[in-house]
Amino acid sequence: MTSVADQLDKVLEKTARLIELCNALQEENDLLKLENQSLKVAVDTSKAKTVDLEEKLRVTKLAKSIEGTSEKSLDIKQKINDFVREIDKSIALLKK
Repeated sequence: MTSVADQLDKVLEKTARLIELCNALQEENDLLKLENQSLKVAVDTSKAKTVDLEEKLRVTKLAKSIEGTSEKSLDIKQKINDFVREIDKSIALLKK
């Protein structure tokens, strides 16, 4: 039968291993938190870039729709004026 001292030594060894394991897991957790934060920043940057590109695409499509028509310059000016009025109405609605 093992003595009390031997049992105590085993308990101390296992406790030391558990403390080491806990410290290692804490370090890994900290690293994962940093990685998570950097990935969140990357996602936010990508979302902002996507919004910017979608806006550029919309403007490009609008420009091509105006450019692609064979209408006279007066008709094009009328379309632009209609767009400006629509934008003004949208702004007025947003202010309410």
